[in-house]
Amino acid sequence: MSRIGKRPITVPAKVQVTIDGTKVVVKGPKGELSRNLPPNVIVTQEGETLQVTRRDETRTSRQLHGLSRTLVANMVEGVSQGFQRRLEIQGVGYRAQVQGRNLVLNMGYSHQVQIDPPEGVQFAVENNTNVIVSGYDKEIVGNTAAKIRAVRPPEPYKGKGIRYAGEVVRRKAGKTGKGGKK
Repeated sequence: MSRIGKRPITVPAKVQVTIDGTKVVVKGPKGELSRNLPPNVIVTQEGETLQVTRRDETRTSRQLHGLSRTLVANMVEGVSQGFQRRLEIQGVGYRAQVQGRNLVLNMGYSHQVQIDPPEGVQFAVENNTNVIVSGYDKEIVGNTAAKIRAVRPPEPYKGKGIRYAGEVVRRKAGKTGKGGKK
């Protein structure tokens, strides 16, 4: 039995869950999310908890059991609390700012890079070098943060670029410089 799959999901008081066959709709103060789950799993609501079970013991059912439970739990957490990804910008002259809803990055290119947020995602910038991506859908927040990081990933020699908060960049030694042929 899946250890993750058999854990119940507690539903906060301000969140409403509607189950229609394989479709699960979760409404909360931050927004509304819906997802079609595979037919191998069953979602049942018992009072203030949700339980995800599998129909049979086939290999695909066992594989999808824990995944489906985690997806539903992320939906419930997202509409009640929301998710955040923090990014740090390192490098001389590299900075970020918010113009309207868009994020504008100065990353050493000949032009500014403008990133439009998808539906349900907001940007915030602290001290011109810390970017906060927040929203209620964990998948979209993570993908948006990955797109921002891809503008200038951290390079291994000086460590300049955009990195996730807490990310450790393995540094390489550069050239020795003074040696040479004689």
